[in-house]
Amino acid sequence: MPLMSQGHLKFTKLLFIAAIFALAGFFPFEAGASSTSSTLVRLSPANPSPGENTTISLSSYANDLDSVPISWSVSGKKVSAGVGEKSISVTAPAAGTSMDVVATISFPDGMIDVKIVIKPAAMTLLWQAVDSYTPPFYKGKALPTADSEIKVVAMPEVKVGSSMVDPAKMVYSWKKDYKNDQGASGYGKNFFTYLSDYLEDSNRVSVMASTTNNSHSSEKALTIEISQPKIIFYKNDPSLGTFWEKSISNGYRIQGNEILQAAPYFISPGDIRIPILVFNWLINDQMVSVDSLNKNLLPLSAPSGTSGAARVKLQISNTYKIFENSSKEISVNF
Repeated sequence: MPLMSQGHLKFTKLLFIAAIFALAGFFPFEAGASSTSSTLVRLSPANPSPGENTTISLSSYANDLDSVPISWSVSGKKVSAGVGEKSISVTAPAAGTSMDVVATISFPDGMIDVKIVIKPAAMTLLWQAVDSYTPPFYKGKALPTADSEIKVVAMPEVKVGSSMVDPAKMVYSWKKDYKNDQGASGYGKNFFTYLSDYLEDSNRVSVMASTTNNSHSSEKALTIEISQPKIIFYKNDPSLGTFWEKSISNGYRIQGNEILQAAPYFISPGDIRIPILVFNWLINDQMVSVDSLNKNLLPLSAPSGTSGAARVKLQISNTYKIFENSSKEISVNF
């Protein structure tokens, strides 16, 4: 076998060294190469509503963006430029339209364009405490208490072109306290129900509604505070009904025969006639029997020719939910 010449041997060594550098990722023409795949984009909020101020931020795990020129253009018009200009704030366009934002990054080895398309959509979240009691003519909102059933309904307003997307034909992803709920999520599932936790003061519920092709989406979150049941006393007249306009408080004077009516605001269940709600009335710490069909009514009488004061107390408990309870005590004069 013929011996290699000295020049041929040097050439073989060079090829061998080049192969090692290439395998190790150090080959000269690859050094410092930049691409859009190493540049990350963050929108805040992630799914802006029409007209909402939106911040776009860039970051990179492979390149230093603080030392390179970055210019921004919105809908083809240059709006900002500077070294390390990694973020920009824009106003989201109207529903059904889109906005093209381009960030041009000038690296030493060349320029890259990062394109961001903003497609805004509105979302409304409505919630209700399904089984929370409120008295007749109450104009406020029924509030949830411990172990209450709460229902949240999503109403997305996503516009594609000139047409609104049917909310029933969208895909919903629900989260409670930042945890995905796979069972409650899916196509057409625009509502979410859950039981409030007695260990928590509030719950955060969020949802993302997306079109089936994921071209448009809308997201919203809300925090639902947990309240305590509250008993308020009113005067009930057999002929005129309940005087809801004025509550009875400490120092109320009884005149003749009267009926005290209790309204246990926000207690569960919403129908206080259900037997699982137990009403215990006490006068001066002595249990008093009342009509089981009207357990929220307490007849009172002031004996003629006497005067004094008494403590009236009501304790309400739910036999199925130990944290659904409330009590109220007032003093009455006669």
